[in-house]
Amino acid sequence: MSDTNERSKSMTLARVALVPLVLALALLVPPIAPPQAAPAMEPERVVSPGGIEAWLIRDESNPLLALDFAFRGGAAEEPEGLEGVAALALSLLTEGAGDYDSEAFQDALADRSIQLSFSADRDRLSGSLLTLTRQREEAFDLLRLALTEPRFDPPAVERLRQQYQVVQARRAQDPDTIAWRSLYGLLFGDHPYARPSEGTVESLGRIGIEDLRAFLGEQLARDRLYVAAAGDIDPETLGRLLDETFGALPAEGAPRRVPPVTPDPSGGVLVIDRDQPQSTVALGHAGIARDDPDFFAATLVNYVLGGGGFSSRLFTEVREARGLAYSVYTTLANFEEAPMLLGGVGSENSRVAEAIGLIRAEWARVAEGELDEEELQRAKDYLAGAFALGLSSSSRIAGTLLQLQMDDLGLDYMSRRTELIEAVTLEDARRVAARLFDPEALTVVVVGRPEGLVSTRSPPGAS
Repeated sequence: MSDTNERSKSMTLARVALVPLVLALALLVPPIAPPQAAPAMEPERVVSPGGIEAWLIRDESNPLLALDFAFRGGAAEEPEGLEGVAALALSLLTEGAGDYDSEAFQDALADRSIQLSFSADRDRLSGSLLTLTRQREEAFDLLRLALTEPRFDPPAVERLRQQYQVVQARRAQDPDTIAWRSLYGLLFGDHPYARPSEGTVESLGRIGIEDLRAFLGEQLARDRLYVAAAGDIDPETLGRLLDETFGALPAEGAPRRVPPVTPDPSGGVLVIDRDQPQSTVALGHAGIARDDPDFFAATLVNYVLGGGGFSSRLFTEVREARGLAYSVYTTLANFEEAPMLLGGVGSENSRVAEAIGLIRAEWARVAEGELDEEELQRAKDYLAGAFALGLSSSSRIAGTLLQLQMDDLGLDYMSRRTELIEAVTLEDARRVAARLFDPEALTVVVVGRPEGLVSTRSPPGAS
């Protein structure tokens, strides 16, 4: 017998001999428990002894807690000339607080595996905290220090200021930034929404430590606060931590100074000359408010037009059928004082006029009611499923809860959402499409050297 056959016979005998041993061990080991079901999405309203409200979804299956919170207001409330103060101030909250300098504060977070971050957008200042259950007391105390005792040490301020200035110097040359800033300038005129909320090199250079403190003193107040939590915590403990963390903040912030605004409905095209092979396009007009009864119908129609990724009409017509662009999209943007319907595309200079023409044509088709049941049902199926898939972690659940709370949609919204989507009829979709989509009001900004396109609008701020 060959060596190969002998080895094969030996291995077979060894495997056979192991079978009784494996079976015996299996009897001694308890069966593996099946995976636990995802926690039921049933938010509960928690009100602390001090009157601070939070929405909570409890989940004791993992020793984690996610907290998301926001203060209504945001970068749109920056004093004119100090654009960027919101982003700079928020980024400095984890760069030293209380007795901790920047390095010590970061070490305190890292040593306890605590994730704490802050961000600013036009309409709110936000924060997120993720911590292990066993570290939550320390995590909430660090959050309290960041909000109530930020240090703003000059070295940290200057280091972050310079970082922000480098970023903004680069962005000032970025075609996308140029396009969107110009679009907002045309749509909003001298309203705060037209300002560069992330700042410029010049505005960031004007911000002093006293400006940082003054801005946060106006914004970080309990009457602007919204809180959501998901994970391993009970309502009583959460209520206590809410008071300990946020209770020392001022009861009331400064009066809001961002008025409602109606985007300019003039439409038209602005071409910004730039020597580059491809043109970048930003476009939009007025949208629909989140609390409007027709919001879901508008969302479904937008999905059909350009919000549905690979399945949208614009993707099919502009990219698949003609290869004019890699990406083309539309989206409903819910600015608090001016809901928007926005879109974007990028195409070669020689073909961008064709791409814009197709977008306008599809915009008009939708407005004229050219929708069918099959398209509407695909949109419904996607929206119903995507929402559930997005609730895949405690952090995402907390973020969703926070948004629902700020939109005043009610604790039962998560159980009602699918019903609200399915209730939209084709007649509803066509009616709302005619109301919302207006190709004549569509303002288009093109950055590049597009062939066959000329400006019909002057740049923002031009006399």
